[in-house]
Amino acid sequence: MPGVRQFYLGCREDLRDSGLTPLRLLADEDFPGHVVSALRNSGHDVAWVRLEAPGMPDEDVLGWARRESRILMTFDKDFGEMAFRSRLDQPPGVILFRIRMGQRANLAARIQSILEDPADWWTGHFAVVGDSRVRLVPLRR
Repeated sequence: MPGVRQFYLGCREDLRDSGLTPLRLLADEDFPGHVVSALRNSGHDVAWVRLEAPGMPDEDVLGWARRESRILMTFDKDFGEMAFRSRLDQPPGVILFRIRMGQRANLAARIQSILEDPADWWTGHFAVVGDSRVRLVPLRR
């Protein structure tokens, strides 16, 4: 499939020590609070639907991500179809996590590690993050 990139996950250092730019993220309502806190503590700018606009319809969540130039993080597969279908209201990127929840601390550490890749990997893409790999598909503009 043209434009699709795939890579395998490895360990990375903390954002504060790496010199990488923090990401502007929007955590969907289903996103675990302890992961949101961990991402904020590592330097990312994270807005959280559950705290700031509980019950917001998915289409409005995409609009929020677009207006504020935030990459949407979710466990909800419906956002993939919406991101491709609604070309006029695409967010800068969507990251769909399809990883096992496991222990709370491990989940936060895994997601932090994944997001420490360069910001341009996420921007403009629909990413599916699995247990051992990430697939990136460009969002059409």
